[in-house]
Amino acid sequence: MCRRNGEWVIILGVRAYLKKFILGKSVLKSLRFRITLLIILVGTIPMLILETVILNSYEKRAVDVRTADIQNQCTILCNQLGDLSYQQGKTSDIVGTELVQLSNIYSGRVMLINKEFRILEDTYGMDVGKTIVSGNVVRCLSGKGTNQYDAGNRYIEVTSPIIGNESEQIEGVMLVSVSTDSIEDSLAVLKERAAAIEAVAGLLLFIAAFLIGWGIVRPFQRITGGIEAVTEGYEDNYLYENAYTETMHLSDAFNKMLGRLKVLDKSRQEFVSNVSHELKTPLTSMKVLADSLLAQEGAPVELYREFMGDMSQEIERENEIINDFLALVKLDKTANTMNIRTENMNELIERVLKRLRPIAAQRNIELVFESFRPVTAEVDEIKLSLAITNLVENAIKYNNENGWVHVSLNADHKIFNIEVADSGIGIGPEDAEHIFERFYRVDKSHSREIGGTGLGLSIARSAIVMHRGAIKVYSQPGEGTTFTVRIPLIYVS
Repeated sequence: MCRRNGEWVIILGVRAYLKKFILGKSVLKSLRFRITLLIILVGTIPMLILETVILNSYEKRAVDVRTADIQNQCTILCNQLGDLSYQQGKTSDIVGTELVQLSNIYSGRVMLINKEFRILEDTYGMDVGKTIVSGNVVRCLSGKGTNQYDAGNRYIEVTSPIIGNESEQIEGVMLVSVSTDSIEDSLAVLKERAAAIEAVAGLLLFIAAFLIGWGIVRPFQRITGGIEAVTEGYEDNYLYENAYTETMHLSDAFNKMLGRLKVLDKSRQEFVSNVSHELKTPLTSMKVLADSLLAQEGAPVELYREFMGDMSQEIERENEIINDFLALVKLDKTANTMNIRTENMNELIERVLKRLRPIAAQRNIELVFESFRPVTAEVDEIKLSLAITNLVENAIKYNNENGWVHVSLNADHKIFNIEVADSGIGIGPEDAEHIFERFYRVDKSHSREIGGTGLGLSIARSAIVMHRGAIKVYSQPGEGTTFTVRIPLIYVS
């Protein structure tokens, strides 16, 4: 789209886009912030998870060890109680002392319960003679010792069956309830130390994340600086940011874009210069002629007629330049409004050549049209006629006296081909790649003699490209020139 509106518009459009990109430097700051935040989260979340896992593991391990120790003590005491008639209150002083010691060591409470769920011994001395019925006691009387950890109330409850040595039956239950305050205190200390470690690690992580984020974004900042330089004027220095694969690709793409912008800028300058020169030259000639007439008093009528004839030619030349400009602008503006219709290409080319035969006859140039088959295609008749006219007219203008121009038409099932060949002066390889540029002239001195604006081939190429076609040139100096045009039979919008 930019090319249709003139190459200079590409430069202005790209500069405006780059300027918009630069004004978004806050994007880089946001990116650095996000990278820093991401690194902090990536470092903090595993650390918190690790802390939770370690503390939970410690708590579980401490509870398991405490429970196992209590169960071992209960088993030993239950074996001793199995030999005593403790249900009649005849427990020995030694066993009673051991029960109290067990209660003191673990900061807990020990109770002996018979088969009728009556409490016979209580180290707290509060519930002796009372009845207790709980799920753990019932299961223990059934032959299964139990243990339970209540994290909410912070205690461990262990039951162990008392088996009589003579009857070998369960005679009762030892119920031990032990506080886990010491374990909770240890957990609290560990949490405090973990919090301190986390604070130090978090600070170090933040510093590291900031430095890493700054280092990651830094190459992009340099690229942005390079783009900013482009918006202020082209620099000779290209970007070579190879910190990452991405920045390397960005640098390569930027350097290609910068090179293209420089070419386009040069083309724009040449275009403006050529436009100014082309429009100024006829005006300058007319002014010289007019000044010459004014400077001569009593100039003869013949001189007036001669000068006025020359001025008329210059006006015609100016009119030709303006018409070509208008044709080029019209092509640019109507690029998206193609008037596509099915046309007989044989008749279309015949109509074009009919208009140009008088021009060819003036220089005794033979104009031949050869068609290999009838061709029907979907084209914009006005735009394509303009392209063919310019190609054939150029072949006539830059031909030798008594030369020839050969136009041929052929097609296959998808493409139709138009070939315009001449016996003219030819084009050198160094000029062939530039001939479709606006105002480009192969031989400027010869072109001035022949006339024209240097826009004909550019107009032809634009019209052909609008039809999704392509044009190529084959030429050698002194051996003539051949233009080949390929356009799809069916227009694809």
